[in-house]
Amino acid sequence: MRTIGILFNLIGVFLIPVGIVYGIMTKLDDWAGFPALLATAAMCFFLGTFLMFTDKKHPDQPNDNLDGEIADAAGEYGFYSPWSWWPLVIGAICAVLVTAMAIGQYWLALIAGIVAILGCVGWVYEYSRGDHAH
Repeated sequence: MRTIGILFNLIGVFLIPVGIVYGIMTKLDDWAGFPALLATAAMCFFLGTFLMFTDKKHPDQPNDNLDGEIADAAGEYGFYSPWSWWPLVIGAICAVLVTAMAIGQYWLALIAGIVAILGCVGWVYEYSRGDHAH
């Protein structure tokens, strides 16, 4: 993970001067490319820093072993509820949210944002009540 973290940080270091040069060459008239390059650099720094901190806490990862087998990384990666309707609700309402923002209907985007937050809360607390409560 340390190597991947270093690579992400190097990509971030590369993207900052590229973004600045791009901004100078477009005379800051392009408000999509210049901020996007700088935001991508910031996200690369976030990921690189996270991966390097994670490597300090968990140094022995199976994917870092050059002689390791694929089966060494076997195990549980998480849990997904196959009967849950919350991902469908969140996906549909996020589609409405993005469409409302694209056409400039901010009142609809506000309503969709509230419903999306309620959908996330419902998904998180799905196992706290009802048939599958713990």
